[in-house]
Amino acid sequence: MEIISKNKYQGRIIAISISKERGVKKINVPEAILIENYGIKNDAHAGDWHRQISLLDISSINLIKNKLPGIKPGDFAENITTEGLELFTMPVGTLINIGEDCLIQLTQIGKECKNRCIIFYTVGDCIMPKQGVFARVLKGGKIKVGDVIKVK
Repeated sequence: MEIISKNKYQGRIIAISISKERGVKKINVPEAILIENYGIKNDAHAGDWHRQISLLDISSINLIKNKLPGIKPGDFAENITTEGLELFTMPVGTLINIGEDCLIQLTQIGKECKNRCIIFYTVGDCIMPKQGVFARVLKGGKIKVGDVIKVK
């Protein structure tokens, strides 16, 4: 895939993923609704807490792809797979515009995995604890694959 910008503060959505249950791979959808102070409509991780949505850049997924070629966006249970942004290098509190209407704020970088996932057991590593990021939805709206993401 071609990166749309060499600007480290701009990227795009290459996948949106949701699930009805926690702890399972998510399914990819072409668009979704972000709900203010809640998360993605119809996603099990949404709610009134600091990890309403999760994001992961495709470059992070590609680190595992050599060991597990079938890995794809959503397999790490991330909601939004980005391209062109190393969000895990940005500080908590960073504001990010998604598409035309939405605004999110980074609330957590990485996470502690309570249970090892199938990816960890297959390749001996998982990237969400180090490179996954979490955010709250400050302003909701519709997002879709291909939308531009801009760090404010």
